[in-house]
Amino acid sequence: MKKVVLGVTGCIGAYKAPDLVRALRKRDLRVQVIVTRAAREFVSPLSLATVSGEPVLEHLFSDAPGEAADEGPDPTGGVRHISLTEETDVFLVAPATAHVIARLALGLADDFLTTFHLAVRAPILIAPAMNTNMLTHEATQGHLRTLRERGATIIEPGEGELACGWLGPGRLAEIPDIVEAVEHALEETATRQDLAGRKVVVAAGPTREPIDPVRYLTNRSSGRMGFELAEVAAARGADVTLVLGPTDLAPPPGQEVVRVETAREMRDRMFAAAPEADAVVMAAAVADFRPAHNSGHKLKSTGFRRENTTSSLTLVANPDILGELGAARAANSGSGPDVLIGFAAETGEPEGESIRKLEEKRCDLIVGNQVGQGRVFGLDSTQAVLVESRHGQAPSVSRREPESKRSLADAVCDVIVRRLGNGA
Repeated sequence: MKKVVLGVTGCIGAYKAPDLVRALRKRDLRVQVIVTRAAREFVSPLSLATVSGEPVLEHLFSDAPGEAADEGPDPTGGVRHISLTEETDVFLVAPATAHVIARLALGLADDFLTTFHLAVRAPILIAPAMNTNMLTHEATQGHLRTLRERGATIIEPGEGELACGWLGPGRLAEIPDIVEAVEHALEETATRQDLAGRKVVVAAGPTREPIDPVRYLTNRSSGRMGFELAEVAAARGADVTLVLGPTDLAPPPGQEVVRVETAREMRDRMFAAAPEADAVVMAAAVADFRPAHNSGHKLKSTGFRRENTTSSLTLVANPDILGELGAARAANSGSGPDVLIGFAAETGEPEGESIRKLEEKRCDLIVGNQVGQGRVFGLDSTQAVLVESRHGQAPSVSRREPESKRSLADAVCDVIVRRLGNGA
């Protein structure tokens, strides 16, 4: 039985939450409710627990002596706001106030609902409900855009008489419309197993090239795009291997993770995995150069601190992993992956460089991103151009609107499925 986690926040629309729970349960769905402190002013947690058949969650920590906290060990041996994510098929916030929408968009995590939001990887649906002026305010609209770009579905509020007496948009969407949105999200998740039985290898993160035992050359890549690709491919049924350079982010669970540090280590691991793969995605930001010599001891700076003193560092080229994979596949059509995808990070317009790279590296798809000035690296959102090879024709170019990296990962996986012949 699928499970919906329902977040209820503090506005008059919360009085409809028990009816929403009943409607979801009639669709043979389990429902567990999370309430905010303000929501308790509009609806009783006891009534929500009664209609849902599940305990209502609110607190990260105990508020009073003898009160049980929702945080802490749970029957699965984990921490409840984390272990609950593993049971969740859809996360629905209805009604969602302007205040909670802002907290979600900003990534705040100061209660059970917002902490759970950062941890969950199930589809997220948000049903706003508030006064018309609050809904149309630039701040609220900006926060809703941010959530959309990260992949959340916004269930548009209805129009009519509001609790404050105004007429206009801001009413909580009708319960049948909310239930329909939940069912649609569940259907999409259930039917997209179009990579089942396929092996996908994803390279992610930066590489580090040592200068000495203390210092190294690297770049700003966080690995987030590669993580999203690995997670989406796994969710769509693929057997995923993630070849991961050094990053501060925790990789998504459920994949084989092979950790590397240098470009040469990543090359060796990719060439070991590629022959067995149906698709290889080089989303890693591989260092183009490395120091010609790696000192066995820390280099001292004493001699370089005098005025007008300069020093030099001799660099040599690192392996072109994507180019070598493309060349190996071209030399032996039975060797290597059926689908080879690379990324191009450019400070200028990425389209032209992506076309050049597609041909030079002999790839099937290049995903071009414009980076720098706070773009792409480390963020949840991106704006990309997809340049795809077409046999005997000019490459096709698809310019994407700003979107979440999860949404872009889905688009890349769509290309993999189509080129493998599993879908349109």
